[in-house]
Amino acid sequence: MTRFFAVMVLSTKMWRATLLAMLAAAPAAAQNFDLGPLGATPDQQRRYTDCMRLARGEPLKALPMAEKWMGEGGGLGARHCVAIAMFEAGRFVPAATQLEAIARDMGPERPGLRAELYAQAGQAWMEAGQAENAAAAQSEALALKANDPDLWIDRGLSHAAMKAWPRAISDFDHALQLRAKDVETLVLRAAAWRNAGNAQKALEDAQFALRLAPEHSEALLERGFAWLKLGNGTAAAGDFRKVLELVPPGSDGARRAEIGLRGEQPGAATPAAKEEQKR
Repeated sequence: MTRFFAVMVLSTKMWRATLLAMLAAAPAAAQNFDLGPLGATPDQQRRYTDCMRLARGEPLKALPMAEKWMGEGGGLGARHCVAIAMFEAGRFVPAATQLEAIARDMGPERPGLRAELYAQAGQAWMEAGQAENAAAAQSEALALKANDPDLWIDRGLSHAAMKAWPRAISDFDHALQLRAKDVETLVLRAAAWRNAGNAQKALEDAQFALRLAPEHSEALLERGFAWLKLGNGTAAAGDFRKVLELVPPGSDGARRAEIGLRGEQPGAATPAAKEEQKR
């Protein structure tokens, strides 16, 4: 989950590029379904498994095959394989639309499976840069499976992309109620608090995370930036130096620690960046 924190400190564009790599739930293209009682024969299940394997590895080859199978009455399996092939081929909007349509067309059957479909649709919407649609799909998933902390985190990430910090904080609150003392979620919430302008709350979450994982580099970064906002440059510098001991030189974490050591907050435009923006 480390690379997620770009959404809190860097551009939304960079975050979208790394979202699927760090989500706690499996990425859309990595999850097959047991078609179960939805009219699937053992042969259809085998065909679905083969189709999904091809969709993950060679989506442009899988897509026409899956569409042909769908036209032959392949049902849910064929439609899901089409959606995943689209996703892997970078066609995120039609993939999201297809995933939502499958979930709707299932009616009241298998709410857990429908929640997964909506969650996958949310991931596809995020890859398309449409955070509002992602949050809407994730809300549908939560209506079906409100006890899944990963779904709350997913929607919190979408709200963070929209800079809807109070909503993101609320979603991370729910996730922590379901999975207490989760270090990653604590750091997510710390970053959201910082961006919402409450450095004290950010500090408290980062401190708690570090009691659980004393060398967690993202927690150290968040505590350092909270200390900076609270005016304690000495404490902040200690955290940033510790990060530089823990992470590889030139990594994203190292770059952010160096920003902090200059006394700057992440995302603040440097003189060079400002000059580049003028051009």
